[in-house]
Amino acid sequence: MSPEPGRQEPPSNLSHAAPLVDGVDVRTLPKVSLHDHLDGGLRPQTIIDLADEIDLDLPESDADALGAWFEKQSNSGSLVEYLKTFDITTAVMQTHYGLARVAREFVLDLAADGVVYGEVRWAPEQHLGRGLSLDDAVEAVQSGLEQGVADVRNGGADIRVGQLVTAMRHADRAVEIAELAVRHRDSGVVGFDIAGAEAGFPPANHRIAFDYLAENFLPVTVHAGEADGLDSIRGALFDGRALRLGHGVRLAEDITIERQDDENIYVSLGRLSQWVKDREITLELSPSSNLQTGAIAAWGDELVDHPFDLLYQLGFRVTVNTDNRLMSATTISRELALLADAFGYDLDDLETFQVNAARASFLPLEDREDLVETIADGFDEV
Repeated sequence: MSPEPGRQEPPSNLSHAAPLVDGVDVRTLPKVSLHDHLDGGLRPQTIIDLADEIDLDLPESDADALGAWFEKQSNSGSLVEYLKTFDITTAVMQTHYGLARVAREFVLDLAADGVVYGEVRWAPEQHLGRGLSLDDAVEAVQSGLEQGVADVRNGGADIRVGQLVTAMRHADRAVEIAELAVRHRDSGVVGFDIAGAEAGFPPANHRIAFDYLAENFLPVTVHAGEADGLDSIRGALFDGRALRLGHGVRLAEDITIERQDDENIYVSLGRLSQWVKDREITLELSPSSNLQTGAIAAWGDELVDHPFDLLYQLGFRVTVNTDNRLMSATTISRELALLADAFGYDLDDLETFQVNAARASFLPLEDREDLVETIADGFDEV
């Protein structure tokens, strides 16, 4: 059974060590989460509980050991191998109870990390194995999200969440999922995404769905520039009409370093990267995940090799995300602290990343402005 309403028990996949930047515990700062998968953020103990109810065999029976197993399995350097860990998490998310519990705890875990606004992405078509319809699944997740928000507020904090309904890019249900997203836009859904194996499954395959979304004014983010290169990003922008790029890290392939000295790096931008910069199209970067999946293999295999800082210094609208907190054993606070350690960022930089995310959220303009003020006020208090 899930914990009693109102309890905000610390999530088991959070590090006990406080992530510090300039002596400040980053968890106390207001943050925005744009790229966080529902089926990648389960608590290990919840997986064990739900697996027991459906007689699902797990590789480990202890929560800490299971969490360590997920992290180890995810460090393959391959997105395809990384995605295989989701066979377990989606298996325990096939009922109203399972989806609602996971969604509720998802919100509690975000709030425990200082997140004040989060967009939760997930693919309803992957959760129909035990009789739920697409609409049933969306409603189950929404009920859990709303319970989580209520529990956070009962605990004296505040958080807001929205669903990003996702279609699997290798399947043929994108139009149906787009219609589902529009159908629930007034009951929790804030946008649309496509996810899954990127290479070989371009956004153009789902052009009819993207046309439908544009006709109905529902905003879109598209996974691109993670396991595939510049053509994938072009497709996301021009076939998918994406307002944000899910990861987008390989956009750096369109940036040429001409020369550098002890103080400066001189670069030239290709037409694609210049377009993304000039249009302020948001990059949903996920540093630890990008290392795990090999998305930054062209630049190196350590965080300091990530082109995050290059993109930031050049003025791209970068944001910091977790992608899958279970698989990467991480939180947004931890990701921010890791980046600060790698690139020497201070609290002003961290605030910039949160303001970028707030302005790129799929909230109405007035709500985005309020969110920016919330972030500014929170950072001013430290």
